[in-house]
Amino acid sequence: MSGPDAETKDDTSLLRGAGLRVTATRLAVLAAVRGGDHSAADEIEVAARERLGSISTQAVYDVLAALVGVGLLRRIEPAGGPARFETRVDDNHHHLICRVCSVAVDVDCVGGQAPCLDPDESAGFVVDEAEVIFWGVCPDCRAAAETATPDQQGQPA
Repeated sequence: MSGPDAETKDDTSLLRGAGLRVTATRLAVLAAVRGGDHSAADEIEVAARERLGSISTQAVYDVLAALVGVGLLRRIEPAGGPARFETRVDDNHHHLICRVCSVAVDVDCVGGQAPCLDPDESAGFVVDEAEVIFWGVCPDCRAAAETATPDQQGQPA
């Protein structure tokens, strides 16, 4: 079985396995995150609303918090932007984010096994995760900048 019905069945199992009640709101938010690409809460809200017809902003935030809390979603918080959510939670991967269009891309752990990076001084902490965000300009934005006219680049013609 594949497609939306299979996703719903899988999501139902995930929610139950995490000890959460299965609700239409939780299913819609989980499907919206899965259908997006490192989506922010407002994008998730729009996608969930398309599935349900009605959902409050607070309900979306509550569900996102619950799903992050039980480990079904991962929340990343790039500096200067909204928190984003993803379903890839089974490893310690990192992200590349474009400074121009804000697209986010997963990159595998930069140093092998988690936590990937070891601090010089741990201050007594047992480090189990490293969150790294690489910033740059994606290929699409680089190509657009190369083909833009001087006027489009904000330079005098």
